[in-house]
Amino acid sequence: MISQSFIQELLDRVDIVDVIERHIPLKKAGANYTACCPFHSEKTPSFTVSQTKQFYHCFGCSAHGNAIGFLIEYNGLNFLEAVADLAARVGLQVPAEQSGSHSRSADSEPGPGDAGEKAHSHESHQSESVSKKLSEVMDVAARFYRQQLRHSAGAISYLKKRGITGPTAGHFAIGYAPPGWRNLEGEFVDQAEKAQQALLVKAGLMIENDGKCYDRFRDRIMFPIVNLKGAIVGFGGRVLEHGEPKYLNSPETPLFQKGRELYNLFGARRAIRQAGRVLVVEGYMDVVALYQHGIEYAVAALGTATTPYHIQKLLRQTDNVVFCFDGDAAGKKAAWRALEATLAQLADGKNISFLFLPEGEDPDSYVRNFGKEAFEELLEQTLPLSVFLFRELSARVDLKTSEGRAKLVQDTKPLLAQVAAPGLALMLLKKLAEISGLSQNELEDLLKIRHVSASPFRGRTPRPQPPSPYQWLMQVLLYDPNYIEKLNRELLAHDHDYADEVAALRALVEFIDSNPHVRESTAMPSVIAYFRGSSHRVLLEKAGSKTLGWDSGIDLEAEFTGAMERLSEMYRKQRMAMLHGKSLSALTPEEKQELQRTTY
Repeated sequence: MISQSFIQELLDRVDIVDVIERHIPLKKAGANYTACCPFHSEKTPSFTVSQTKQFYHCFGCSAHGNAIGFLIEYNGLNFLEAVADLAARVGLQVPAEQSGSHSRSADSEPGPGDAGEKAHSHESHQSESVSKKLSEVMDVAARFYRQQLRHSAGAISYLKKRGITGPTAGHFAIGYAPPGWRNLEGEFVDQAEKAQQALLVKAGLMIENDGKCYDRFRDRIMFPIVNLKGAIVGFGGRVLEHGEPKYLNSPETPLFQKGRELYNLFGARRAIRQAGRVLVVEGYMDVVALYQHGIEYAVAALGTATTPYHIQKLLRQTDNVVFCFDGDAAGKKAAWRALEATLAQLADGKNISFLFLPEGEDPDSYVRNFGKEAFEELLEQTLPLSVFLFRELSARVDLKTSEGRAKLVQDTKPLLAQVAAPGLALMLLKKLAEISGLSQNELEDLLKIRHVSASPFRGRTPRPQPPSPYQWLMQVLLYDPNYIEKLNRELLAHDHDYADEVAALRALVEFIDSNPHVRESTAMPSVIAYFRGSSHRVLLEKAGSKTLGWDSGIDLEAEFTGAMERLSEMYRKQRMAMLHGKSLSALTPEEKQELQRTTY
């Protein structure tokens, strides 16, 4: 575990404005910085970055967090990867070993595996060392392939024939693996022969067979595969003319799992956000050809069916995912597998659709033959997931017969059970009722699906409730932790109506008590990092985001005093209700006096 003190030191060293500005342009606006949100499509900037609070918040989609959180969401990193990324920028070494209670986050408890933590840290350190060496190997190999392309007339001729220009090849760092069995070894002369061979085999660049090693990629156009951190983790190689396999990918390695990576997702992130959608195609050349013609928001799976990991990564970048497949039977089969992988990852407001090209065409050929405008016209004719799902299922049965409609219902059942978006699940159920001739209630009973219905209330949208005093106190303490000295802690007893808020506020108070250094500035970045895995995280982040609009002109004293007075009044009313609820014989003499004072 990484200690809280290290996280705090890291957040103190980095500037969130600098971190975010490496990825998106920011514009100064008063005390804060603004931009169009990188997490949803918009024309008017609603994304705000506070340098004072070291916090970002989007007033459009509610995305918010600190520098670590931004890297997690924007680059698709996990927590440890984001910490390592920031630490490398400011020259900090992430501690290899941490133990004791101070290294734990808000809700963690000691476990039976703590005794082996030191050994695990050692293994983790070794793993990081191996990954670093493999990354260096991949970089050397990529430079080698790029250099070889410059000297291969055949490879250059092939790319020109496919309509790929020099700038486009440079953008994708396309290279060429020459013929021959042991070309790569010459690039690693500083290492002993056995050591370099072992590293190249582990990186998937060489194959070991019967004690002999030889290059995996030979006489192929090479496409580097880059992860969301911008690091090369693998390669895809395509034969120049004829040969099998047509495409050859890196094997699974410590750096590369093809079910988790997408070709060009790193390079296409900005274009995806600008377009408001991502186009998922089947091959490297499809992506490159589309880019060549101005469609820069395309990505490709790496010789494997679409996986839930792919869907998760795509939906982090945009709300609209379009899968593009050939119109033949193989394309329909691949599209169906993509649909199945998508169902459990969906959320209402996220849109998945499918585009099937005319028979004999793929994205590469279609955009070269008809151009960008014609291709984007096709994108306006995509099939929504719901339409594709029922079209395919209906084609498998005879809807004119009762038996066929019953089969449709049964075929739909396991798919509906996977749908994670309640609104979409309800609409699919209604569509199934329409096709099958059954009522929605009959289907719910038959399929044992929990009833999901829209709100029965109609009319005007209810007025939003004002923040509770507990919310106000969280906001004030996050903005200026020194107000903890004025807090009447007796009022933080359990409140049934605000149980979650009381628990979050008490956890925040305990955190400030245990970490007095946070009183020197805003507590927000430290709190977000500390409560990352806590049930209180959402409430505290929401409270923190509310303070982004505050400036030096806000009367914190009045806000704090007002919240405490409201809390005192709430406590008094609850106390009186409790006393009035007791029988007279059950009241103590002190409680009887208290009732008399408040009654008269």
